[in-house]
Amino acid sequence: MTKFEALGLQKSLLDAITDMGFETPSEVQEKAIPILLESETDLVALAQTGTGKTAAFGFPLIQKIDSNSRTTQGLILSPTRELCLQITKEMQAYSKYERNINVVAIYGGASITDQARQIKRGAQIIVATPGRMKDMISRRLVDISSIDYCILDEADEMLNMGFMEDIKDILSGTPDEKSTWLFSATMPREVATIAKKFMHSPQEITVGAKNSGASTVQHEYYVVGGRDRYPALKRLADTNPDIFAVIFCRTKRDTQKVAENLIEDGYNAGALHGDLSQNQRDLVMNSFRKRQIQMLVATDVAARGIDVDDITHVINYQLPDEIETYTHRSGRTGRAGKSGISMVLVTRGEQRKIRAIENKINQKFELKKVPSGMEICGIQLHHLANKIKDTETNSDVDPYLPEINEILEGIDREELIKKLISAEFTRFSNYYSKSKDLNSSDSGRDRERSDGRRGGEIPTSGAVRYFINVGEKDGYDWMSLKDFIRDTVGLGQEDVFKVDVKESFSFFNTESESTQQILEKFTEFKVDGRFVNVEVSKNPGGGGNRRSGGSGGGFRGKRSGGRRDDDRGGRGRRDGGGESKGRRRDRSESSSPNSGKRRSTKRKGDFF
Repeated sequence: MTKFEALGLQKSLLDAITDMGFETPSEVQEKAIPILLESETDLVALAQTGTGKTAAFGFPLIQKIDSNSRTTQGLILSPTRELCLQITKEMQAYSKYERNINVVAIYGGASITDQARQIKRGAQIIVATPGRMKDMISRRLVDISSIDYCILDEADEMLNMGFMEDIKDILSGTPDEKSTWLFSATMPREVATIAKKFMHSPQEITVGAKNSGASTVQHEYYVVGGRDRYPALKRLADTNPDIFAVIFCRTKRDTQKVAENLIEDGYNAGALHGDLSQNQRDLVMNSFRKRQIQMLVATDVAARGIDVDDITHVINYQLPDEIETYTHRSGRTGRAGKSGISMVLVTRGEQRKIRAIENKINQKFELKKVPSGMEICGIQLHHLANKIKDTETNSDVDPYLPEINEILEGIDREELIKKLISAEFTRFSNYYSKSKDLNSSDSGRDRERSDGRRGGEIPTSGAVRYFINVGEKDGYDWMSLKDFIRDTVGLGQEDVFKVDVKESFSFFNTESESTQQILEKFTEFKVDGRFVNVEVSKNPGGGGNRRSGGSGGGFRGKRSGGRRDDDRGGRGRRDGGGESKGRRRDRSESSSPNSGKRRSTKRKGDFF
């Protein structure tokens, strides 16, 4: 008897499992499948992304479906189109030996008429995103009033994306006597609310500690200056030549900017964010799955539902607002029992956030140093030597060998190896030979404080007064400017205060712990092509006759102009990555050693 057979699965499912090459059930499958098969019960299952949750609910659901009835009996809700399609594909593979079981995907961005037609032909199982499902229910194109099973997959992600009301409306139209199975990586307050309102004495299983990170993921953090995030990112990429990574940024603007910089510097990179059309998203994801893209730069919302095997690294270019989001990010690597690394770039002022995450996920972070230029050269040298050693010879080169041997005649073996290695190694050596130490230190921090652009030394305690080069002529009053600053930086409702708007410039206050974050955000920051500068005020009282410090025409800062540039607020403004070509080159390590290589083309609550 196989381990899957011991769980109580029927032969048709066991045959499908054999075809897919599954041999041993994962922990969540081992715990969930017997419970769901043996009784009609509600279930809350907490397990990390990549632990086999789809099979944990998919096998029992298929075994319990009445294939002789064409009515919809099972509804699976998932947060994104990508995950919806992935679940549908897996459910179809699981049920390949079942007769007459039809699984239909319902999601936005596709013809609602075609989807309605598929359901009308008979769909025992519907996999849907909440928005499209609610739309189809309101149009009476689907009937879920008599379903037997409802599954909420990645429940915390759905609720974090703002689907709470949609889910409540959908569940309110389902029968009370159905079984509800909730699968989630974490258990925030909103998930607990859904469980309490719509589930009856659910059984609970937990894989690992509640809200904890996966044990297969190693967590590292690097302390760098705010202006050194991108050079540090490049060094981490060069230190891991075979990197296959997802890089997370907080906003669409930063996502596009980092991806453009990586591509410009010769890396195989791509961006995934809410300003892309569905077709563009599909092209990027297909390239990533095929490894034509080595580094995918994404926002949290756009990355929901990414299911790509063998991701080696997750790099947090910026930390998210909420710890649960970090848990989801790190869960993109270390899947299916394989190991992975989650890296975090933080400034000195953000180190307290690392402690908060450690306490939440019950895992320790390792403080590591950003490698020096010479360390990277050594790593690249060994990588090249191993690559040459492991390369299989190709007989197609045989006709060219006599001519090549003639060219290389007189060069002995040792010199030939040295020349071959040097051809590649010299690029990195030239690039990194005069590179600076990127690891944040007291002296580095002092240099930032004495930066003339910043208006003098940065206070370390109490309230800080800032100057910003926009004002009434740009369409701002105190309220809209406060919203703009707060949403651009990602601060809380009360974090910006004492806003004083003048004709062409303004002043505002925050507590000192937000200073570094504010100054970093407004470094090389543009709105409608104009640089918006923020400095610590030399006149803490504000006012006075100080000139704007900005140049060249204003922009209209309407109330809506302060809307946050992330995937929750509609389409944000794009400015080609936030920098002009000329300014974007002004990075501390601006000409990458990879240049010249072929390039492929609701904030809720702050837990910190």
